[in-house]
Amino acid sequence: MLGTFQQSQLRVEVDASAKVIADLLLLPENWGTWLLPRQLYNSLPETLTPGVIYTLGQGAIAVNHEVQSVSDHSLRLILSGGVDGYHEWKWGEGWVQARLEGVSILPLKLSQTLTLGRLRLVAAQRSKASV
Repeated sequence: MLGTFQQSQLRVEVDASAKVIADLLLLPENWGTWLLPRQLYNSLPETLTPGVIYTLGQGAIAVNHEVQSVSDHSLRLILSGGVDGYHEWKWGEGWVQARLEGVSILPLKLSQTLTLGRLRLVAAQRSKASV
């Protein structure tokens, strides 16, 4: 794999319940509202479960994601292709944390910051709309 080893860990406050955050992360039908424009190369089940494999790409770079574990408050993905490493999500009432480690030529910290910011915004909007 070409690239450099990179790691990023971010935790932000989110004006949303753990349920809203979980729905945004674990239900692929919701990804289009917050995940930066990426192309999905294969179909997905309604919700993520261990063993599910999917590929997301942007331009000529595709990243394979294998769901290693999932619970009511966490998700761990093994990454290969454009990023070799893992992406771990944890969340609760009013917060979400993402940890990303891998080898890549992509700017992982920048991508993670933008993605987490968009998730935070969409989660807050959904919470306000449901009140």
